[in-house]
Amino acid sequence: MRSDHEDINVLFVCLGNICRSPTAEAVFRKYARQFGLKVKIDSAGTGGWHQGETPDPRAIEAGQEKGYSFTGQTSRKIEKNDFVLFDYILAMDHNNLKSLRSTCPAQYSDKLHLFLDFAPQLSQDEVPDPYYGGRDGFQTVIALIEAASQGLCKHLKPD
Repeated sequence: MRSDHEDINVLFVCLGNICRSPTAEAVFRKYARQFGLKVKIDSAGTGGWHQGETPDPRAIEAGQEKGYSFTGQTSRKIEKNDFVLFDYILAMDHNNLKSLRSTCPAQYSDKLHLFLDFAPQLSQDEVPDPYYGGRDGFQTVIALIEAASQGLCKHLKPD
């Protein structure tokens, strides 16, 4: 654990970096501010299909309805240097975690986790991909991410 005077670097990762991980970035940014955490937050995808695009309009709409900002976010693919720079690299599901493990240098593998590991009270360990579903899927994603964001904040600032 770092001291209160150091930034903690958190990277959220999903497949295309347009739905789940940008939502996690937006939600966690608000929670971290409320908890008074010094944190650098970013998101990335294991695939680069949407490189440079803004988050999915449905994700933005669902997030903005709950007061979250996606300002300045654009999709990017995870880079080798991310494994060095970030303290926590949080995958949205097992497939993305597996992909991260296959590219992560061994000395940084302890940084990799499922994001919902920080919400053990939930009955699931993956944030489902809402891309091919309807509006309800994006709202479900936000609820899961809010629970995990609270848990991550408590983990990073237990007092």
